[in-house]
Amino acid sequence: MSTWIIDPDHSVAAFAVKHLKIAFVRGQFNGINGAITFDPADITKTAVTATIGAASLLTGIKKRDDHVMSDDFLGVATHPLITFRSTLVEVGADDRAKVSGDLTIRGITLPVIMDVAIAGPVKSPFGGEITMGFSASAVIDRFAYGVSWNEILEDGGLMIGKDVHITIDIEADLKE
Repeated sequence: MSTWIIDPDHSVAAFAVKHLKIAFVRGQFNGINGAITFDPADITKTAVTATIGAASLLTGIKKRDDHVMSDDFLGVATHPLITFRSTLVEVGADDRAKVSGDLTIRGITLPVIMDVAIAGPVKSPFGGEITMGFSASAVIDRFAYGVSWNEILEDGGLMIGKDVHITIDIEADLKE
């Protein structure tokens, strides 16, 4: 069993949500910190804790970033962190796993299951660090987390979809 520290310079949490029912709007959070306890001989003993600074949001449009960080959506001033803590890890095929855990957004904690691909370890050519890669994905209902601002379209549909597609790509360095 070894501990791997998430490298915030090489990790990102991305999201995509439907806009006007026709196209996805995408964004990302760069401020990921945390640790992964990992035993390749028994993946079920894996434990993950991760924290994302909600103010690290980037969509490429400042006006949209400011709105998503406002109380209409994430409420960053009151809820500056998004957190994940694993509760169960199940082995999948071909270096894959299902990681169940508690995801907290806007102070609301709900269970989520992430599909995870595991890569590595590899040794960095720049300093000899040993690094693992983890790519996770899930779909969450933003309304369940109190992120429910919306406008009703002419046809009765929602301007912004309720399903948020999450992709998290992490590089984690072996803790010495």
